[in-house]
Amino acid sequence: MEHKGTVTLETPRLWLRRLCPEDAEAAYRNWTADAQVTRFLTWKPHESLEATRRLFADWCARYADPMFYQWGIVPKLLGEPVGSISVVRYLKEGSCAELGWCIGRDWWGQGITVEAVAAVLRYLFWTVGMPEVGACHDVNNPNSGRVMQKCGLHYRMTLSGQGTNNLGICDLARYSLTLREYDTYKLLGRG
Repeated sequence: MEHKGTVTLETPRLWLRRLCPEDAEAAYRNWTADAQVTRFLTWKPHESLEATRRLFADWCARYADPMFYQWGIVPKLLGEPVGSISVVRYLKEGSCAELGWCIGRDWWGQGITVEAVAAVLRYLFWTVGMPEVGACHDVNNPNSGRVMQKCGLHYRMTLSGQGTNNLGICDLARYSLTLREYDTYKLLGRG
Protein backbone atom coordinates (compact mmCIF):
# COMPACT_ATOMS: atom_id res chain seq x y z
CA MET A 1 0.00 0.00 0.00
CA GLU A 2 1.29 3.44 -0.93
CA HIS A 3 -0.67 6.50 0.14
CA LYS A 4 -0.92 9.10 -2.61
CA GLY A 5 -3.28 11.68 -1.12
CA THR A 6 -6.14 13.54 -2.75
CA VAL A 7 -5.75 13.61 -6.52
CA THR A 8 -8.35 14.69 -9.05
CA LEU A 9 -10.62 11.85 -10.16
CA GLU A 10 -12.97 11.96 -13.13
CA THR A 11 -16.19 10.05 -13.78
CA PRO A 12 -18.65 10.46 -16.67
CA ARG A 13 -20.56 13.23 -14.82
CA LEU A 14 -18.21 14.38 -12.08
CA TRP A 15 -14.90 15.83 -11.09
CA LEU A 16 -13.72 14.80 -7.63
CA ARG A 17 -11.11 17.35 -6.63
CA ARG A 18 -9.50 19.19 -3.76
CA LEU A 19 -11.58 21.90 -2.10
CA CYS A 20 -10.15 25.35 -1.43
CA PRO A 21 -11.43 28.49 0.32
CA GLU A 22 -12.66 29.83 -3.04
CA ASP A 23 -15.19 26.94 -3.06
CA ALA A 24 -16.65 27.97 0.29
CA GLU A 25 -19.48 30.12 -1.04
CA ALA A 26 -20.83 27.34 -3.29
CA ALA A 27 -20.38 24.77 -0.53
CA TYR A 28 -22.18 26.94 2.01
CA ARG A 29 -25.06 27.48 -0.43
CA ASN A 30 -25.19 23.84 -1.55
CA TRP A 31 -24.68 21.78 1.62
CA THR A 32 -22.60 22.97 4.61
CA ALA A 33 -25.32 25.23 6.07
CA ASP A 34 -28.22 22.81 5.54
CA ALA A 35 -29.47 21.13 8.73
CA GLN A 36 -31.32 18.53 6.65
CA VAL A 37 -28.07 17.50 4.94
CA THR A 38 -26.15 17.28 8.23
CA ARG A 39 -28.96 15.57 10.17
CA PHE A 40 -27.19 12.17 10.28
CA LEU A 41 -23.65 13.58 10.35
CA THR A 42 -21.26 14.24 13.23
CA TRP A 43 -20.77 17.95 12.47
CA LYS A 44 -23.30 20.74 12.84
CA PRO A 45 -24.44 22.86 9.90
CA HIS A 46 -22.21 25.86 9.45
CA GLU A 47 -23.67 29.06 10.90
CA SER A 48 -21.63 31.30 8.63
CA LEU A 49 -19.79 31.32 5.35
CA GLU A 50 -16.64 32.07 7.34
CA ALA A 51 -16.94 28.66 9.09
CA THR A 52 -16.86 26.93 5.70
CA ARG A 53 -13.89 29.07 4.59
CA ARG A 54 -11.96 28.14 7.75
CA LEU A 55 -12.67 24.44 7.24
CA PHE A 56 -11.56 24.53 3.62
CA ALA A 57 -8.40 26.47 4.54
CA ASP A 58 -7.59 23.72 7.04
CA TRP A 59 -8.16 21.07 4.39
CA CYS A 60 -5.91 22.96 1.94
CA ALA A 61 -3.12 22.86 4.50
CA ARG A 62 -3.63 19.12 5.01
CA TYR A 63 -3.54 18.21 1.31
CA ALA A 64 0.26 17.90 1.56
CA ASP A 65 -0.24 14.79 3.73
CA PRO A 66 -0.38 11.68 1.49
CA MET A 67 -2.76 10.02 3.99
CA PHE A 68 -5.31 12.85 3.70
CA TYR A 69 -8.16 12.09 1.30
CA GLN A 70 -10.85 14.79 0.96
CA TRP A 71 -12.64 15.47 -2.32
CA GLY A 72 -15.24 17.95 -3.42
CA ILE A 73 -17.97 16.43 -5.60
CA VAL A 74 -18.29 18.69 -8.65
CA PRO A 75 -20.83 17.93 -11.39
CA LYS A 76 -19.19 18.80 -14.70
CA LEU A 77 -22.29 20.61 -15.99
CA LEU A 78 -22.47 22.79 -12.87
CA GLY A 79 -18.78 23.45 -12.26
CA GLU A 80 -19.09 23.94 -8.49
CA PRO A 81 -19.00 21.57 -5.53
CA VAL A 82 -22.30 20.09 -4.32
CA GLY A 83 -20.88 17.76 -1.66
CA SER A 84 -17.79 16.04 -0.37
CA ILE A 85 -16.38 12.57 0.17
CA SER A 86 -13.42 11.63 2.33
CA VAL A 87 -11.55 9.02 4.31
CA VAL A 88 -12.84 9.93 7.76
CA ARG A 89 -10.64 7.50 9.70
CA TYR A 90 -8.45 4.43 9.47
CA LEU A 91 -9.27 1.17 11.23
CA LYS A 92 -7.32 -2.08 11.77
CA GLU A 93 -3.98 -0.32 12.24
CA GLY A 94 -4.43 1.67 9.04
CA SER A 95 -5.30 -1.21 6.73
CA CYS A 96 -8.96 -0.22 6.42
CA ALA A 97 -10.11 3.22 5.26
CA GLU A 98 -13.56 4.33 6.41
CA LEU A 99 -15.39 6.65 4.01
CA GLY A 100 -17.86 9.41 4.76
CA TRP A 101 -19.79 11.68 2.41
CA CYS A 102 -22.48 14.30 2.19
CA ILE A 103 -24.26 15.93 -0.71
CA GLY A 104 -26.67 18.82 -1.07
CA ARG A 105 -30.40 18.05 -1.12
CA ASP A 106 -30.85 19.29 -4.68
CA TRP A 107 -28.65 16.39 -5.82
CA TRP A 108 -30.19 13.57 -3.76
CA GLY A 109 -31.53 10.58 -5.67
CA GLN A 110 -29.56 11.24 -8.88
CA GLY A 111 -26.85 8.60 -8.45
CA ILE A 112 -24.17 11.24 -7.94
CA THR A 113 -23.06 9.87 -4.57
CA VAL A 114 -22.88 6.32 -5.94
CA GLU A 115 -20.74 7.57 -8.83
CA ALA A 116 -18.43 9.44 -6.44
CA VAL A 117 -18.06 6.54 -4.00
CA ALA A 118 -17.35 4.13 -6.87
CA ALA A 119 -14.56 6.39 -8.15
CA VAL A 120 -12.99 6.70 -4.70
CA LEU A 121 -13.19 2.93 -4.16
CA ARG A 122 -11.44 2.32 -7.49
CA TYR A 123 -8.70 4.80 -6.55
CA LEU A 124 -8.18 3.49 -3.01
CA PHE A 125 -8.09 -0.14 -4.12
CA TRP A 126 -6.23 -0.02 -7.44
CA THR A 127 -3.98 3.03 -7.04
CA VAL A 128 -3.32 3.22 -3.29
CA GLY A 129 -3.58 -0.55 -2.67
CA MET A 130 -5.85 -0.21 0.36
CA PRO A 131 -6.69 -3.75 1.60
CA GLU A 132 -10.20 -2.83 2.81
CA VAL A 133 -12.62 0.09 2.61
CA GLY A 134 -15.66 0.49 4.82
CA ALA A 135 -18.41 2.89 5.79
CA CYS A 136 -21.07 3.18 8.48
CA HIS A 137 -24.50 4.75 8.54
CA ASP A 138 -27.14 5.51 11.14
CA VAL A 139 -29.72 2.73 10.77
CA ASN A 140 -32.36 5.47 10.48
CA ASN A 141 -30.65 6.71 7.29
CA PRO A 142 -31.15 3.78 4.90
CA ASN A 143 -30.36 5.90 1.82
CA SER A 144 -26.72 5.94 2.84
CA GLY A 145 -26.81 2.15 3.15
CA ARG A 146 -28.24 1.87 -0.36
CA VAL A 147 -25.25 3.83 -1.69
CA MET A 148 -22.95 1.33 0.01
CA GLN A 149 -24.84 -1.64 -1.42
CA LYS A 150 -24.90 -0.20 -4.96
CA CYS A 151 -21.10 0.17 -4.76
CA GLY A 152 -20.66 -3.47 -3.76
CA LEU A 153 -19.94 -3.02 -0.05
CA HIS A 154 -21.17 -5.89 2.12
CA TYR A 155 -23.18 -5.47 5.29
CA ARG A 156 -21.02 -6.72 8.17
CA MET A 157 -22.82 -5.85 11.43
CA THR A 158 -24.92 -3.40 13.39
CA LEU A 159 -23.16 -1.65 16.27
CA SER A 160 -25.84 -0.86 18.85
CA GLY A 161 -25.49 2.56 20.44
CA GLN A 162 -21.97 2.99 19.07
CA GLY A 163 -22.50 6.11 16.99
CA THR A 164 -23.36 9.73 17.60
CA ASN A 165 -24.64 12.31 15.20
CA ASN A 166 -26.76 15.46 15.27
CA LEU A 167 -29.73 13.40 16.46
CA GLY A 168 -27.83 11.90 19.42
CA ILE A 169 -26.66 8.35 20.09
CA CYS A 170 -27.46 5.92 17.29
CA ASP A 171 -27.02 2.39 16.04
CA LEU A 172 -24.57 2.07 13.16
CA ALA A 173 -24.79 -0.36 10.25
CA ARG A 174 -21.26 -1.22 9.13
CA TYR A 175 -20.39 -2.16 5.56
CA SER A 176 -17.04 -2.97 4.00
CA LEU A 177 -15.35 -4.39 0.96
CA THR A 178 -11.92 -6.00 0.72
CA LEU A 179 -9.61 -5.58 -2.26
CA ARG A 180 -10.15 -9.23 -3.16
CA GLU A 181 -13.94 -8.84 -3.02
CA TYR A 182 -13.67 -5.66 -5.10
CA ASP A 183 -11.57 -7.36 -7.78
CA THR A 184 -14.14 -10.19 -7.97
CA TYR A 185 -17.00 -7.68 -8.10
CA LYS A 186 -15.32 -5.84 -11.01
CA LEU A 187 -14.43 -9.11 -12.76
CA LEU A 188 -18.10 -10.11 -12.70
CA GLY A 189 -18.98 -6.78 -14.31
CA ARG A 190 -21.00 -5.47 -11.38
CA GLY A 191 -19.16 -2.23 -10.82
